[in-house]
Amino acid sequence: MIADVEKREAVVAAFKHAWAAYERDAMGFDEYHPISKKGENLAHSDGIGYTVVDAIDTIYLMGLEPEYQRARSWIDKKLNFDQPGEFSTFETSIRVLGGLLSTYYLTSDRLFLTRAVDLADRLIIAFDTESGLPLPSVDLKNRKGVADKYAVDRVSTAEAATLQLEFRYLAELTKNDTYWYKSEHVMSVIDKAKLPHNLVPIYISASQGTFKESEIRLGSRGDSYYEYLLQAKTESIYRKMYMDSMQGIHDELVQITPTRNMTYIAELVPKNWFSGDHDYTLQHKQDHLVCFLAGSLMLGATTVGAVRKTVSVPPQLHELSAQGRRDWQTGVNLLETCMYTHETATGLAPEIAMFRTDKDTTETRDWYIKNSRPGGPSSYDARYMLRPETVESLFIAWRLTGDIRYRDYAWGIFTSIERYAKLPGGGYATVLDVDTVPVSLDDKQETFFLSETLKYLYLIFCESSVLPLQDTVFNTEAHPLPVFAPTIKPRFSI
Repeated sequence: MIADVEKREAVVAAFKHAWAAYERDAMGFDEYHPISKKGENLAHSDGIGYTVVDAIDTIYLMGLEPEYQRARSWIDKKLNFDQPGEFSTFETSIRVLGGLLSTYYLTSDRLFLTRAVDLADRLIIAFDTESGLPLPSVDLKNRKGVADKYAVDRVSTAEAATLQLEFRYLAELTKNDTYWYKSEHVMSVIDKAKLPHNLVPIYISASQGTFKESEIRLGSRGDSYYEYLLQAKTESIYRKMYMDSMQGIHDELVQITPTRNMTYIAELVPKNWFSGDHDYTLQHKQDHLVCFLAGSLMLGATTVGAVRKTVSVPPQLHELSAQGRRDWQTGVNLLETCMYTHETATGLAPEIAMFRTDKDTTETRDWYIKNSRPGGPSSYDARYMLRPETVESLFIAWRLTGDIRYRDYAWGIFTSIERYAKLPGGGYATVLDVDTVPVSLDDKQETFFLSETLKYLYLIFCESSVLPLQDTVFNTEAHPLPVFAPTIKPRFSI
């Protein structure tokens, strides 16, 4: 598929607008506040390069050589992981470790591998628990895992199970199997604790390795567990876990609205939070984060769910298994629903959508934003945080089908971002209420806007030879890593 050069270059210009403002006002700081033109570091530290390292592979892919050299120079001369404070094991792994590894993959520059090893050797301490599940935070300077201060035995399931791509690739590069076995062991613990429907609650005990009474969802603290099962599909054990969990999603969570027949993914909420019986009730709520699943289902259908090694573009039904055909159709339908949630005053989707369960032809939408009153005070659910999940799925759908509507959808989202989130003085900010125009903005340019949202938009308008799906996996922060056959022998089996 050929590039749409004009639209691709418009995305590059948007990235330069965002990056130049950060570089001008906050170079080296972990986070950026574009309205006040200030940077902020995490954990009361001197910073560990969240924004720089998260964005550098996008800079490289876009061919922005001067910006790349300045970012590389900062990583070479100023990046220092010997920092006290409590850094998120998950966020640091997917953003910083993932960014270093992906840039090494793209450039073969050993600076990035050296920095990755330094960071990984500090993060790996988090896995030293009774169960082998990683603690949620790490003191990088003192190389000490840190428990959740509000619930010392609680670990987020997705956060514990979204480290495997990074540590396994680093193990393959360095032949240090400690990275591999510690991260792989997490999946063994989760598999042993799984519920009959093969879905996972969002919290698990760090000491016992058993699930805590908590929601089952594909939004926050649940999403990337399922994503990484597919991304590790070169191994049969992960393929089985993926297929079993997709069956559970279809059995328990896939719903269809009664008016417009829109497919969405509901949540399961405990009926009794303290019973320990894992008895749930359905909640008709879908986070924007869930929109990753549309592309994941489509990709899974053409790989795990295919009956032949390669499939056509677009895939033909006879090339897919029965489960593959089911997953493909659910993915296509879910992506349409995600685009449906962009039918707002700004053309941007809210953080959380609630779905109507009663047929009502008087309502213009099958979904609504909880506690939102256009023109009134904004609710958390109503905001658009520059998130990437829908454009991530549009990227996968475009690559797998060549259907121009997916490029058109992506361009519509991009133009809405340009119109409502762009700051004239540089940078982009969170839109507080997607259904209210003129918009109010929150003073935050998320790092994932640079590492994910704009990267996926760029790739949608590139030629398909750039990071082909058959050779590349993307971690949950959109850092590309290679598909490889491991040389380290797995210990985990069912």
